[in-house]
Amino acid sequence: MSYDSLLIDVCTIQRNTPGAVDDYGHTADAWADHLVDEPCRIMATQSKEIAQGVEIVIAGYQMFLNDVDVTERDRVIHNAITYEILQVSTRQDGETEHHKELFLRTLK
Repeated sequence: MSYDSLLIDVCTIQRNTPGAVDDYGHTADAWADHLVDEPCRIMATQSKEIAQGVEIVIAGYQMFLNDVDVTERDRVIHNAITYEILQVSTRQDGETEHHKELFLRTLK
């Protein structure tokens, strides 16, 4: 069984892009598709504490992707649910980068 055969879902990775400027000079958040129909696997996980500066947030989901361009500033959409990426870890197979492991929480 290959790693790719375990990626049974598809998701969209979105990246924040500068949006319209309001009357006060603030740029609105705008999200553009960065990777579409990306093979992935998402699963609920036991709560994992992730440190973000001085704040501790709880990740409720774990996602696996191929070795793609994704950062903590991006977000994931899977089955019409939007997730915030809390942590991205690159996993290696001993010689090269193999896949990415993400910890997520749902956006409300």
